Formats: sequence, C-alpha cells, structure tokens
Amino acid sequence: MDFYMKLPRSKKEFALFMAVISIISVNIIAPLITCFELGFNLHVWADTLSVIPMIWIAVVAVVLITYKPAEWLTSRIVKEQDSFGSRVTINILCTVFLISILLTVVGTWIGTRQISIEPIRFFFYKWPRNAAISFVVEACIAQPIARLVMLKLHQRNDAKSMETA
Repeated sequence: MDFYMKLPRSKKEFALFMAVISIISVNIIAPLITCFELGFNLHVWADTLSVIPMIWIAVVAVVLITYKPAEWLTSRIVKEQDSFGSRVTINILCTVFLISILLTVVGTWIGTRQISIEPIRFFFYKWPRNAAISFVVEACIAQPIARLVMLKLHQRNDAKSMETA
C-alpha cells in the first residue's frame, strides 16, 4: 500500500516528486557543503544562493541520468519481500551514491564558476562528506516530505474519484 500511496503513479507525479526533492535538497545541501568548504558566515551563504539555480538544473540533469542505474543497483540489493522502508532507504543510498559522485565535481565547477582539475584532485577527500550530507538530507528531510506530498495528493485524488463514482 505504501508503494501505491507514497510514490508517484504517473510521469506528471514523478515530475512533482522530483521537483519537491530537488528544490529542498539543493537549498539545503549546496549551502551546507559550501559553508563546510569556505566557512559558516552570511557572505558565503549569500554567494551560494546566487548559483543555486544553476546547481538545481545540474541536479535535475544528473538525477535523470542516474535514475536507471540507481534503480538497477537497488534491484541488485533488495529482495521482493523487503519492506517499503528498506527498499526506499536502499534506493536513496544508491541514488545519493551515484549523484554525489558526479555533483562533487560538477557542483564545485558551478560553485566556483570555473572548470578546473581541483575537484577531481580532492575528490576522495570531499566526496565522503558530500555523500553523507546528501544522504542525511535526502533520507530525513527531502524524500519524507516528497512522499508526504504524494500521499496527500493521492488521498485527495482518490477521495475525488470516490465522490464521482
């Protein structure tokens, strides 16, 4: 029942689901990672806000690129009888794993406004922190909110269809 009520049922719902997750994630993860890099102060946070639209576009593109590989990886780990919670957690882990690899490099390029070898040179130093921050935000904030949005949308739509039937 959770799969049916808390996850998207159509492409339109998938777009809404992804929009909710990506907007929440980008607005939390990008400033956090930047502040860990440059220091927690108002100037750093304000500077991060100026690049968030570009980072959001990159996040959406990377999510679409990694969606199928993450699903494939998830299917190799979970079993048919596993619970909704375990399947969602493993999916978040696989998705964050793949997305954080790409965005550790691309996000740095966008944030610094230059393409350099720097994020690749320091990849193994920065990626674990970025992946951990991303996993916590996804698992504890963004995805639960997006699943709540889906649940409320489905409850509303199901109630409307019961009224018209």
